[in-house]
Amino acid sequence: MNDDHPDRKSPTTPAAAGLTPALTRNIEAIMQRRRQSQNAASAQERAAAAVSKFAGSMMFVYIHIVFYGVWIIANVGWIPQVPLWDPSLVILAMEASVEAIFLSTFVLINQNRMAAQDNVRADLDLQISLLNEHETTRLIAMVEAIAKKLEVPTEAHEVEELKKDIAPEAVLDRIQAEGEDK
Repeated sequence: MNDDHPDRKSPTTPAAAGLTPALTRNIEAIMQRRRQSQNAASAQERAAAAVSKFAGSMMFVYIHIVFYGVWIIANVGWIPQVPLWDPSLVILAMEASVEAIFLSTFVLINQNRMAAQDNVRADLDLQISLLNEHETTRLIAMVEAIAKKLEVPTEAHEVEELKKDIAPEAVLDRIQAEGEDK
């Protein structure tokens, strides 16, 4: 049996090249969570997201170039067959202002939803970082114990500092205090 055969996959090799099974599982979990979040959005939130997405597209720009271009060209008299309906372009300015009000509202609604999702992700990142720090601190203590048992010399003051758990409240208080000093 030749384990180097290029067509044979081992049980630990995922279908996507370069991705570990754990990474593949994490990607799938993230994508599932995004789908759940999208499905949980209200009809108004989905509509606001759709409008914001369209308003941020080049198609939106092209439509506006054509619409406003025709409106302006027709109302400055460059198309003789078309009667002027807004020669001072006041109606066009009013329409553009109302459109801007609605578009900015849709964008703000969408940004608020995205900010809420970002807050959840930031909380998750913080929890994972704190867990990682705690686990690393415990690993350092275990490695130190192994080093002592094997009589491997270490820098005692560095190890003692590394073995201390970080208090997130103290870090946040210090960051806040530093921010207030500026």
